[in-house]
Amino acid sequence: MFNKDRWNEIIEVLTSNWVRTLLTAFGVFWGIFILILLLAAGKGLENGIKQDFGDIATNTMFMWTQTVTKSYEGMSKGRRYNYDLEDVADIRENVANLRFISPRNQLGGFRGGNNVIRGLNVGAFNVYGDYPEIINQDPMDITSGRFINYADINEKRKVAIIGDGVRRELYDKDEEVIGTYIKIQGVNFMVIGTYKKKTSGGDGEEDQKQIYIPFTSFSQAFNMGDKVGWMAITANDGTPITAIKELIFDVVKKNHKIHPEDKRAVGHFDLFEQYNRVESLFIALKVIAYFVGILVLLSGIIGVSNIMLIVVKERTKEIGIRRVLGATPSNVRGQILIESVFLTIISGMAGIVFGATFIYIINYVLEISGPIDMFVSPSVNLGVITIALTILIFSGLLAGLIPAQNAIKLKPVDALRNE
Repeated sequence: MFNKDRWNEIIEVLTSNWVRTLLTAFGVFWGIFILILLLAAGKGLENGIKQDFGDIATNTMFMWTQTVTKSYEGMSKGRRYNYDLEDVADIRENVANLRFISPRNQLGGFRGGNNVIRGLNVGAFNVYGDYPEIINQDPMDITSGRFINYADINEKRKVAIIGDGVRRELYDKDEEVIGTYIKIQGVNFMVIGTYKKKTSGGDGEEDQKQIYIPFTSFSQAFNMGDKVGWMAITANDGTPITAIKELIFDVVKKNHKIHPEDKRAVGHFDLFEQYNRVESLFIALKVIAYFVGILVLLSGIIGVSNIMLIVVKERTKEIGIRRVLGATPSNVRGQILIESVFLTIISGMAGIVFGATFIYIINYVLEISGPIDMFVSPSVNLGVITIALTILIFSGLLAGLIPAQNAIKLKPVDALRNE
């Protein structure tokens, strides 16, 4: 079926009128080109927004206290309350499928600046009192030394891990950091590690200006007792934190005599829920990209179908002679379909190549000029190319179907009479 003479004939038919063929092919080229660009742009936006989440565990909820808005069991509304380590223990005991519960205390940030001193250098940084598990919920790269461990927790060691931003402000460029001391609100802490976080959002610089110390030494140094400022809670894989967060709220409401229906007393940020919304958004964007791209491609396919109808009309006598010489309807149909698919695939592949080249240029420009907020590495994967090729083949068959059917309907005698 796919012999040399047949392919020579296909090339001859398509090149007999270059202008007509190129104009027809452009519709398919443009459709695939737009489809590739839309999908790449959507992927770039997806990469940018997901990178703003950083490496933080997405099945995590952050929980803090707010003002009580309902009276309950003799306790008035409008009161404030604090979490404590007993809340942490009760949550761990009464709520299943929790992977990490990290109580945290904080100085700086929204509670006001705190002075961190080293020699003559002074800076205002966020200082967190944490447990070792926090590094699994808010990952960071330890660039030197180590992170907090349970020996630090149990012995209430006054040690600190500082970000690269803290290091730049408090130390000289090549100065050794590990083993030195910094003073946090008048209390000396020995630096045992440095870190760097991968962020692309507007707060990327601030993420490097944080200091982590053991929760227990934080509580002792700054007179916090058993108080907990807020918690980072991560559920096990396969159990959305969204599905069990009400159980967590019930525990703390019971401990602090808060009305079960008081929805405002427990503040929280459900990262899993927010992440799922983002995922849903990008699924919708991908559907829109395919919809728009296929519509544009469809206009090109209509052009291919029209041009094949014209080709069949021009070759009416040739088809009649073939039929007289013994060509079967399937031979004629196959010839028309092959010509249609060939034209569609060639023009579509050109669209894929140009689209890939355009994406490469965009990435090259972004690499030189620097990243753009919420837009990182636009690209298309092999799966998209496979889908595009499948669409092209199907479209080529669709475009040639009507002309092929018209060709086999011609009676040999009527075709030979055609002038």
